[in-house]
Amino acid sequence: MAATESAMLELGTSAPEFSLPDPDGKTHGLGESKRAYLVMFICNHCPFVKHVRAELSRLGRDFLAKDVSIIAINSNDFALYPGDSPERMKEEAETWEYNFPYVFDADQSVAKAYRAACTPDFFLFDADKKLVYRGQLDGSRPSNDIPVTGTDLRAAIESVLGGRRVFTDQKPSIGCNIKWTPGNEPD
Repeated sequence: MAATESAMLELGTSAPEFSLPDPDGKTHGLGESKRAYLVMFICNHCPFVKHVRAELSRLGRDFLAKDVSIIAINSNDFALYPGDSPERMKEEAETWEYNFPYVFDADQSVAKAYRAACTPDFFLFDADKKLVYRGQLDGSRPSNDIPVTGTDLRAAIESVLGGRRVFTDQKPSIGCNIKWTPGNEPD
């Protein structure tokens, strides 16, 4: 299984705004006046995402009620990867009980704005929408025996919620590369 590392966008970067549809056609963005904003680039078919999707659901249950905006974005070209189609996204969200919006980025402009490179790829912003964490969920991978706990991302979220500085020794996420539309690959 080929693996791609996240690009590690510069800390302090302002969150790129967006408005993207979910499979039912309702549009979602970051929202306003939250204590933290978590943007996750995921998809349905990637073995790295499949490995962590139960933890993604737990993150939603644990942090949405704590005034954290959570949104998952699928930027894969679903014409080439029909398993990532909006219809399949809806099934995925229902099966794994995602209580956060799962939206699609059909023109891949949001993935480019965030410099997302892989699935999963995580970006955590503080209340001022400044990037404080980007990188891995935890050290677990489909190929190792480390349990999926969300340790790294959870620690970052808890730091933001507690008014503490987020640790800067951040490790890149690793996963499948975003499936770019031919000719639309980032520079």
